[in-house]
Amino acid sequence: MMNRSLLLITALLLIGNSSAWAAEDLSLERMATCQDSWLDWEKNEPAQLKTFGDQFRADFSQSENDPFFVPKTDTSIDGLRVLQVFPGSVGMGVGFSAVVDATFDNARRTFSKALGRSLEKCDVSDNMRTCELEIGEKRTFVLMAEDSAKSTTTLLGCYYYYEK
Repeated sequence: MMNRSLLLITALLLIGNSSAWAAEDLSLERMATCQDSWLDWEKNEPAQLKTFGDQFRADFSQSENDPFFVPKTDTSIDGLRVLQVFPGSVGMGVGFSAVVDATFDNARRTFSKALGRSLEKCDVSDNMRTCELEIGEKRTFVLMAEDSAKSTTTLLGCYYYYEK
């Protein structure tokens, strides 16, 4: 009887807290980690690009003057909660990127594991920490965050044209 009660309480706690967990978005993960490319789809698979675009617009919203989109519901990439998505470009590159709720070191560990390759080409300059990993032609995976112990967000993404 005690075990059944404990299981019931545990189940209710899990159900009650399930809204705190962000749903994994595999299409975002594939775009952000250079497994898929809207640049390639634009040239070779316009129907795939349209399908992705329609789903993206259904799941994300953009304020009038913001260069980024925000998820309509809790969304994550490799377990890291997505805060913003830049589907076309950001700063110095054209590609697909997202800001996640994670320290730089946590994001670096997470994506080294996800990519199956160590992110070792890293630098600290201009108050920014960066790592990059060339995945293929016109595909460079990049991590960026403020070089501060207080920084809790990291920009990550796949850049097709990346100016260093």
